[in-house]
Order: sequence, then structure tokens, then C-alpha cells
Amino acid sequence: MYITSAAPPDVYALADLMNRAFRGEEARQGWTHESDLLHGGVRTEPSILLELLETPGVSLLKYVDEAGTIQGCVCLQIKPRGLYLGMLTVDPKLQGGGIGKKLLAAAEAHARAHNCPNIHMSVISDRSELIDWYIRHGYSDTGERLPFNPEPKFGKPSKPLTFTILEKPMVAD
Repeated sequence: MYITSAAPPDVYALADLMNRAFRGEEARQGWTHESDLLHGGVRTEPSILLELLETPGVSLLKYVDEAGTIQGCVCLQIKPRGLYLGMLTVDPKLQGGGIGKKLLAAAEAHARAHNCPNIHMSVISDRSELIDWYIRHGYSDTGERLPFNPEPKFGKPSKPLTFTILEKPMVAD
């Protein structure tokens, strides 16, 4: 098992993984999902992932098993504020087994390698179990809130939602 950079041929497998992990009945097999917060729609599409891969400063890392199956991923984007972490995903059947921690450690190593002062992310505020997980891993709630207004193709919120902004300073090794 290893973590490596994703490439354009991976976008279909990555989109499938993200959609299974965040939405629908299969997502409920994991400990954290958006199935109760967003109805219908998809989490992402291959075209969006391909566009990300073609964007300067973006890295999409994948966690792959011995057979080459993608079991997790994370999207990292260098921004003026620091490294933005998004789409941290683990196969719902494998959640709780340490893959997320390994991807988070790889993201932090990436931030340090690119001299980013911090890692920041946006998490749907109602996903308290996920926010708590990040806090246990050194992230802090900045107090910032942003509106969550998805396009219809990404699902209909079951209620008004906001994003909580989390951040962790990076210290050189």
C-alpha cells in the first residue's frame, strides 16, 4: 500500500470512490458521510477531477492497495493562505483503518515541502464527527463560516448548511 500522485486515467475511479464514500446507501457503511445532509446528486464528477489535475498548484494524492485499487484520496491546492485540503476520502468499508490518517500525514508533508504556513479546509458545519476528528489531529476551528450553496447536480441540502473553516499551522520538521 502506498500513496502517489493521481493522473488523468484515475479520474473515473476517484469520482466513483468519492461518490460512494460521501453519498447514498454505501456511504452509510462508513463512520462519516453526507447522505443525511444532501439528497440526490453526486459529490464530484470525473470532469471536475480532470480540471483539478490540470490546475497549477493542485495535487491529487491517491492511496492504493497492492492490487492497484484506489482506497483513498485527498486533493491539495497551494493558495495564498496556505495549503487547502479537500476531498479527503476513504472507501466506506475501510474507514477507521488508518488510511485517512496516512493521507492526512501525506498532506502535511506536502505542505511542509512547499513551505506552506498552514493547512486549511472547509467542512460542512453539521459534520461534527468529522470536525472532531480533524481537531484530534491538531486542526482548530478558526471561527470562520462560509455559506454552502451547492449546484443542483451536487445534491439538495436537507436544511440550510454552512462550512466551518479549520486550520493547522505547519512547523518545519
